Amino acid sequence: MIKIAHDELTQLMGGQKEDINLDSNPAIILMSGLQGSGKTTLSGKLAFYLKSKKQKLPLLVACDVYRPAAIDQLKVLGEQIEVPVYSEEGNKNPIEIALRGIQHAKETNRNVVIIDTAGRLAIDEQMMDEIAAIKKAVSPNEILFVVDAMTGQDAVNTAKAFNDRLNFDGVVLTKLDGDTRGGAALSIKSVVNKPIKFVGTGEKLDALDVFYPERMSDRILGMGDIVSLVEKAQEQFDEVEAAKLQKKIAKNQFGFDDFLNQIQQIKKMGNMKDLLGMIPGVGKAIRDVDISNDSFKQIEAIIHSMTKKERENPALINGSRRTRIAKGSGTSVQEVNKLLKQFEEMRKMMRVFSNKDQAAKMMRNMPGMRR
Repeated sequence: MIKIAHDELTQLMGGQKEDINLDSNPAIILMSGLQGSGKTTLSGKLAFYLKSKKQKLPLLVACDVYRPAAIDQLKVLGEQIEVPVYSEEGNKNPIEIALRGIQHAKETNRNVVIIDTAGRLAIDEQMMDEIAAIKKAVSPNEILFVVDAMTGQDAVNTAKAFNDRLNFDGVVLTKLDGDTRGGAALSIKSVVNKPIKFVGTGEKLDALDVFYPERMSDRILGMGDIVSLVEKAQEQFDEVEAAKLQKKIAKNQFGFDDFLNQIQQIKKMGNMKDLLGMIPGVGKAIRDVDISNDSFKQIEAIIHSMTKKERENPALINGSRRTRIAKGSGTSVQEVNKLLKQFEEMRKMMRVFSNKDQAAKMMRNMPGMRR
C-alpha cells in the first residue's frame, strides 16, 4: 500500500526532476510571484546556486521599482554572494531597466541574467500587465513562479492566475522547511501542469535545492529523505580529510579537535531539526520537539576550555582537570563527565566500524540479524 501511494505521489509531482533552461548567452531568467513569497531572496539564492553549482557568472537585475527596500535588499544579497546587481536609481520603468541590464550583462561577460520583478500583496491587473510586458520585451529562457509553500490553497489559485498570463516554465516553493509537508507541491503540479524545479529549505543563501518528486513523496509519507542528507554531507566533507580521519580512528588517535571540526562541518549543513527530519523514522518523532541550532554550544564551550594536550589525549583529564574545565566552560563537572563518557563510547564505536571484519561480526550478532 505504501509503495503504491509513494509511486502515485511521485508521478503526481512530475515523476523526475527538471532542470532550468540555460542554453542562451546570456540566459535570461524572469522571476514572478506575489510580494512576501520570498522572490527577492530566492533571486539571490538562485544566483548563488548557479554560481557555485553550475559555475555560471550571474547578474541580478533589480526591476522591483515600487517596494522601497527591494533594490537595497537585492544589493545586500549580491554583496553576500559576490554577484553584481544592476539597478537604476530614480528610473520607474522596469522594462527599460531589464533591457539595459541584459545589455550590461553582455558587456561584462555575464552569462545568466536573473530579473527580480515587482510583486503585490494580491493579484491585480497592473502587476500582470507589467510583468507580461517585461516578458514580451526580454524573451526569457525561463520564467519561474515563486510561491510560499505554507500558503496552501491560496498558492494554487495564485499559480493558476500567473500561469494564465505568463505561461511560466516552472515553480519554486519557498519556506519548505520545518513541518511543511508539500501539499502545495501536489496541488500546484496538478492544477497548472508545470514542474516544480526548486525548493527553498531555509533562510541561508545556500538553502536552495533541486526538487526531486520521489524525495518529496518520501517526506510526505514520513519516510525521511536520506539521499538529500547524504548530498548535504558530501558538499561539506572533504574526501582527503576524511581519509586522514579514517587513519586516526583506526589508530585510536581521534581527539577532541577532530570532534570539534566535525561539529563545524555538521553546522554548515543547515538547521539541525531539518537535518534530523531527513532520517527515516526520526522526522515524525521530533515534530513537536524544540531542537535549537545552539545545541552544540555547551559541547564547544567544554572542548574550548581544555588544553591542547587534553584535546589530543582525553585520558589525561583527571578529577582536578575536570573541575577546571567545568569552571572555564560555565558548566558542571557532571556535564563534563557526561561528554567525556559519550566521547569515549563514540570512539569505541568508530573503531569498530573502521574495521570491516569487526563491523560485520557486530552486525551478525545484533538481535534479528542471526540466522
